Amino acid sequence: MRPRLPPLNALKAFEAAARHESFTRAAEELCVTQGAVSHQVKALETELALKLFNRERQRLIITEAGRDYLAVVRDALDRIAIGTERLLQRQNAGVLTVSTSPDFAAKWLVHRLGHFAEARSGIDLRVSATLHHVDFAREEVDLAVRHGDGNWPGMDAVRLSPEQLFAVCSPKLFSGKRRPSKPADILKFPLIHMDNRTDWSNWLLEAGLDEVGVTHGPLLNRASMVIDAAINGQGIALARTTLAAWDIINGHLVRPFPLSLPLSKTYWIICPKATANLPKIVTFRDWLLSEAASDLSRLKKLGAPKRE
Repeated sequence: MRPRLPPLNALKAFEAAARHESFTRAAEELCVTQGAVSHQVKALETELALKLFNRERQRLIITEAGRDYLAVVRDALDRIAIGTERLLQRQNAGVLTVSTSPDFAAKWLVHRLGHFAEARSGIDLRVSATLHHVDFAREEVDLAVRHGDGNWPGMDAVRLSPEQLFAVCSPKLFSGKRRPSKPADILKFPLIHMDNRTDWSNWLLEAGLDEVGVTHGPLLNRASMVIDAAINGQGIALARTTLAAWDIINGHLVRPFPLSLPLSKTYWIICPKATANLPKIVTFRDWLLSEAASDLSRLKKLGAPKRE
């Protein structure tokens, strides 16, 4: 069995009183009353059956036994303080493993990793791009970014940003002689589809157009592939705000029309509630939110391209 240890508060009171040679100044440091410090020291002397101080003319004079014990106590408290600081440093820095979908990693995160590394050099970021939803209890993952409706039972979930669905195309396509000048002109171009053709049907109906002809154009199964195909001038695509933001801001894509559809599902930053306030997780989550907010601000300033 572990030997019985004196109360930590009594040891702290003893060490502070010995250092200051005063119960009053020790009490000021520990934010307690002078009587509380005196009581703690007396209780420690009783438990040890040793006199730690002599009280002489309102001064504290540490005894020889007290001096010997002070060396032990200071060493123990220093070790606790150093160990605590090291633990906090590891929580604040060290390895941070993040799980995201391949689309989010390719079209949003990878472009920005250099900026994060420059600003937060103490965090060793490791990204795992996977389609399966991480099991935090069994996998060594600290945080995940996932697309959904925000229903993540038992998890701390923070929405990255609101999302809309809108048409995008290559600037070259938009500036050519056949560039679309009204929504109906979109049907003159190949339409790039994601998984099925429902999104384009909904967009055309919202634009007041018949969805006849929506079946033409390639059908792809990854959002990142749809965006890249649009960048390459293969047609007009529908893209979500988050995944298209980087390419719009950097001039790889343009929005030919302002029409957009609100989306109920968006990206969420999730982690176990028990670890949500760890410094390294807070740091990365705040950075993600800052980047997303900056995207929305810059997209708002860009708006839809003006037609000549």
